[in-house]
Amino acid sequence: MTLTDHAPIGTVVHEDDRVLCHLCGRWFKSVLAHLRAHGLDDLAYREAFGLERNAPLEGVTTRRRRADSLRRRRATDPVVRAWCEQGEQRARSGALTEAAARAARGRKHPEQRRRKTLRALAAISPEARADGVRRHALLRLRTVAAKAAAELGFPDVGALVVDRVLAGHSLAAISREAGLHKDWLSRHLRAVDPATADAIADHARVARLDAPWLPVLADLGFTTVPDYLRDRHGDRALSVQAIAAETGLSRTSVRTALARHGLDHVSHATSRRHVQDRADEVATRFGFPDVAAYLADRRAAGLSWKVIAAECGRSQSWVRRRAGLIR
Repeated sequence: MTLTDHAPIGTVVHEDDRVLCHLCGRWFKSVLAHLRAHGLDDLAYREAFGLERNAPLEGVTTRRRRADSLRRRRATDPVVRAWCEQGEQRARSGALTEAAARAARGRKHPEQRRRKTLRALAAISPEARADGVRRHALLRLRTVAAKAAAELGFPDVGALVVDRVLAGHSLAAISREAGLHKDWLSRHLRAVDPATADAIADHARVARLDAPWLPVLADLGFTTVPDYLRDRHGDRALSVQAIAAETGLSRTSVRTALARHGLDHVSHATSRRHVQDRADEVATRFGFPDVAAYLADRRAAGLSWKVIAAECGRSQSWVRRRAGLIR
C-alpha cells in the first residue's frame, strides 16, 4: 500500500455530509464501508493516516442514522440492551477507563491527537502552565507525605515530625524511618506543611541558643532553661545580675533567655526581695503586721523620723521611703 496526499495526515476532511478517503481521494458518506475496496480494516486505516480511534469517518447524517438505529435496537433487543447496560456499569465503576488506559499504554499518540494536544497547549499561557506543573508537584509531595505518616500511625506528616523532633530525632532520621530519602523532609517539609516547618525552625533555634546553658544547669540540678529561670527569677526573685553570676553567662544572655521562653523580666528582683524582708523583720520585731502599721503607730505617738530610724536600726531615708514620703 502506498499512501497518498489526498488528505493531510492526522486530519479527517469533511464536506457537507461526506468524508474524503485518504487513499483514493473520493468522497463517501461512510469511509468505513468503503475501506473494503482498499483491503483495509478500520484500525489499519486510522494507524496509517494518524487518526484517533474515535475520529468519525462518516458524515453527520449517517452517524445520526446509526445512532437512531442503535437507540431503537436498545429499546427492543434484549441482547443489545444487556450489552449497553454492562458497558454503562463498567464506565461507572471505572473499569472501562482502566481497561482503556492499559490498552493505550506504550502506544504512540496518533498525529491527530498530537495536533489537538499542541493546539490546547498553545492556548495556555506559560505562566498558567508553570503554575499547573507546580500544583501537580505539590500534590505529589503531599501524597507521599500523607502516605508516609499514615504508615507510621499518624494523621498527617506534621504530627509525625512534631512527635519525633520532641523526642530528639533529626529530620534526616525521621525521613529514613518513613522510608524516604534522608534529605526529603529537609527539602520538602516547608512545601507540604509550612506551619510545622516554622515550628520546627523555632524549636531548633531555641535548642541552639539554650545549648550553652545545659552543662551549667546540669550541675545545678536542672534539665531545662525555663525550669531554672522560673526557680531563680520567679520563685527566688534573683536578679538578672545574680543569675548571670551564678551561671557564668552574660546579663544579655539571661535577658534574652527570659524573653525566649516567655518569662517576664522583673528589674532588681533580688534587691526588692531583700528590702521587703528587712521591712517584714522590723514589723515583726515590734509586733506589727507590716512596717506601715509600725510607722503609723510611732508617728501617732509623736516620734520624729530620726528617733524612729534609731529605734528600728535603719536610716532616716529608708524609714521615710517606707512611709511613702520619698521615692
